[in-house]
Amino acid sequence: MEFILKQNLSIIALVFIAFSAGCQNNHSDNKDFIGVYEGNFTHGNFSTPIQIEIEKDSLNYLVYFTSPDQNAYRIPTSNVSQKGDSIYFELNSDYFSFKFKNKRSEDGTNLYANLSVDSISQNFKLKKSINLEESEIRQEDVSFKSNDLNLKGTIYFPSKPSNKVLYFVTSSGNSDRSASRAEAIKFTNQGFITFHFDKRGTGVSEGNWRSSSIEELCMDDINALKFLSKKLNIPFSNMGIKGSSQGGTKVPYILSKIENLAFGIVVSCPSTSLLESDLNYWKNNNQSTIEHKYFDEAFSLERLVFEYIGGLTTRETLEESIIQNKHKPWFSKLWIPNLDEVEIDRKLQFTPMPYFKLINQPLLIIQGTKDEIIPKESSASIFEVLKNKQNYSKVVLLTDANHSMQLVGNSDFPYWPMPHPEYLSSIYNWLNNLPIQFN
Repeated sequence: MEFILKQNLSIIALVFIAFSAGCQNNHSDNKDFIGVYEGNFTHGNFSTPIQIEIEKDSLNYLVYFTSPDQNAYRIPTSNVSQKGDSIYFELNSDYFSFKFKNKRSEDGTNLYANLSVDSISQNFKLKKSINLEESEIRQEDVSFKSNDLNLKGTIYFPSKPSNKVLYFVTSSGNSDRSASRAEAIKFTNQGFITFHFDKRGTGVSEGNWRSSSIEELCMDDINALKFLSKKLNIPFSNMGIKGSSQGGTKVPYILSKIENLAFGIVVSCPSTSLLESDLNYWKNNNQSTIEHKYFDEAFSLERLVFEYIGGLTTRETLEESIIQNKHKPWFSKLWIPNLDEVEIDRKLQFTPMPYFKLINQPLLIIQGTKDEIIPKESSASIFEVLKNKQNYSKVVLLTDANHSMQLVGNSDFPYWPMPHPEYLSSIYNWLNNLPIQFN
């Protein structure tokens, strides 16, 4: 169990609904809509790439929506409506409806689009792609064995042959490979073969991540790397690994076990145990709701809750403290789960720091100044144990980036998260300057 900030919009699970019911398809010009249309949606200081793919079956149009910044890829529409030279659909998140109106240009090369949500209505243009095949990447779904479990993943191949590989380390919770799809594709477009898989017990992979230790989960990552190296006939020295949050804590462990891996990238990685990281998140989210004079007392009891879940204290000790404090004015502000339903999760005891001390590979450490989960001193503490190794390790602090590497601040379009503009470019720059020959 790990307290990780949830996305305020369930963008990955977007559902499209037609809002122009009753409009009749004009089949005489169906062929003029078919294609892939790309462009940027911009409103004030917000901008994000959008792609709409329009296909046709025997009866109707099929429309798919892609926005890499929202980690949305080929999200299918339903009940698509078209009338004359216009096509309509609606995008729904948990809280908002995004209504699209799209009019085809006379020559069929552009869609003049309008997106309206809440009180905002914004026009933008999507251009029909030409020779899309030249820029497409190839993907292959694969399976491999780890500790007698059948695990499923995807390899992405760049359009030009490559001998350099970037592997995405699995992270916390029940997220499957879709959580890293956007980045996998972006790094493939940078010339890397990339690979990610459904962590045990997620997606279509066998197993149970909840009852597994960090070390067991790391062995799945190690077995994934061994599988990949053998399948592609590419040595570990041409392969790097990247992990975020809990995935970041696993990076030094994996690097210490496969010493000839080329490099590591850790994003939003705590220098503490996972338990301390989760407590830090609780503290940052509750400090303003509890009177200052009571906060330390309240925090002590909340710590006992986390320590019980992490297997560091007994239920009896926790229940005794609850009884002693349940009449305190701050007690109702605490998070205390149903103790009968708690599953002890010793993953919370894991800390990456002993393994950072063991590794010699170059390491990029990225932390946002508005990270609400990991302690502020994390990146500096990690770099402190690396700085004397002279191995091109580097810390990047991104101003106003949160734990998920999204830009925090005033957005003119607050309905969709916006990635920090320097996040990926800082990784690309570091990789381009590494003195590594990918043979």
